[in-house]
Amino acid sequence: MNRSMKRRNRYQLPASALVLCAIVLALSVNVEAQKKRPAVQPKTHQTPATSEMDKLRKQYIDTTKQYKASLEKLLPLYQAGLRKAEDRFTKSKELFRQGLISKTELDDSEQAVTIAQAKVAEVQQQTVSANTQIAQTLVEIEGEKQLARLGPAPKGGFVRTTSYIRYNGGAPWSLSQAGKIEIFFQSKFGKPLPIAVFGQGVIHNQWRLDHHNAMDVSLSPDGPEGQALIDYLRASGIPFSAFRAAIPGVATGPHIHVGLPSHRY
Repeated sequence: MNRSMKRRNRYQLPASALVLCAIVLALSVNVEAQKKRPAVQPKTHQTPATSEMDKLRKQYIDTTKQYKASLEKLLPLYQAGLRKAEDRFTKSKELFRQGLISKTELDDSEQAVTIAQAKVAEVQQQTVSANTQIAQTLVEIEGEKQLARLGPAPKGGFVRTTSYIRYNGGAPWSLSQAGKIEIFFQSKFGKPLPIAVFGQGVIHNQWRLDHHNAMDVSLSPDGPEGQALIDYLRASGIPFSAFRAAIPGVATGPHIHVGLPSHRY
């Protein structure tokens, strides 16, 4: 081997070293690419129950609107039928007076007017009912939005807003404890505790609220009796919710709900 070949070999790397360098370089490029790649933000989703409930409500409103639209198309047809029946009855009365038709034919003509009037009234009533159902659903959604904005109170925590007070309490609660609350109120104010609803009520069924383990007391939380009751409940660790005003789909007016918040079912 001559001197020039020896000189070139002195500066050449073995093949294995070249492969290793290539791997290191590739890994370095991949790491840099991952550093530059923006982080994928986790997607936020509604809870399955909330999403399903919202979906069902939307379907219910859409279906009710379609039903209302069909009624609005049907009403003019029934009204036209009523006018024709009334015209025939008017003519029938004249024909009967002249002795040209029998009493049975006159009665049939009058019955046709009654039937046509009933059809018109039924469609009008169904339209009003559809409007009411849509409005109640929208009111219920708005009421839940208002409560959602309040957020949950921590265990034993206390939340107060301009229209709503919530106290979760630390003591276990059941309706069997209502007696001691009534005794406190009777001894302090000399009159029975004004319980509006004990357990599940009609309005709670309409709003689909589970109110089986709660009672509503007809007291404003800002009045002296309401404030005394709130102080007693807090001192006893009894959970309650006090409403200063009506909240659509949740409260019909000022009152104190004794027990944990009612959940939608």
